[in-house]
Amino acid sequence: METKGINVAAIPQTALKVLTSPAAFFREMPKTGGFVDPLVFMVGMGVIGGLIQAVFVIVGLHIVAGFAAGVASIIILPVMIAIFGFVGAAIIFFIWKLMGSQESYETAYRCAAYISALTPITTVLGIIPYAGAAIGIVLTTFFLVTASVEVHKLPSQKAWLVFGIIGGILIVMSISSQFAARRFARQMEETSKEVQKAAEDMQKKAEEAQKHLEEMQRQMQNK
Repeated sequence: METKGINVAAIPQTALKVLTSPAAFFREMPKTGGFVDPLVFMVGMGVIGGLIQAVFVIVGLHIVAGFAAGVASIIILPVMIAIFGFVGAAIIFFIWKLMGSQESYETAYRCAAYISALTPITTVLGIIPYAGAAIGIVLTTFFLVTASVEVHKLPSQKAWLVFGIIGGILIVMSISSQFAARRFARQMEETSKEVQKAAEDMQKKAEEAQKHLEEMQRQMQNK
């Protein structure tokens, strides 16, 4: 699986193998070989995810709509994935260490990078309220468990227990945050309507006062 140089053209084939045969992929994945190849793969998945998100934003299937926001997502998502990939790998590395893994941070990073093959899928799932994020977390949990067993040689039951609990907590947090966000959006919409109504009432009263003043001026001129 190791290649000389960066083979960008192989990214789709690699992603397909990760998604269709995760156990075989992680079993054969080189545990060392540097950070460049997995980083390029992760950024590539971010670009694809960004393009998908951009389409959703432009057509109005995303919370933030608009052409500019859609174009921005193509740049922002890959950059965020590249930066936070190292942080996420460090967190997973720490968890694997606590579980008894003897592998290095580089191996953990490579696992996390290739699990990012899920990015286009989770981006599509993201447009589904509540269930989309939950399904994405379940898929990620499955791939983390697979990497735990095939790469880190950890017992399947332990991996499912640890990452299952973490996944469950993340699902609850995700659903709760979506409920809170939608409630806040409704409150903001109601507040906006109230402010608009108050502004219209003030304008109406101002117009009535202006008419009353003009009427008084006419009466005074007639006298």
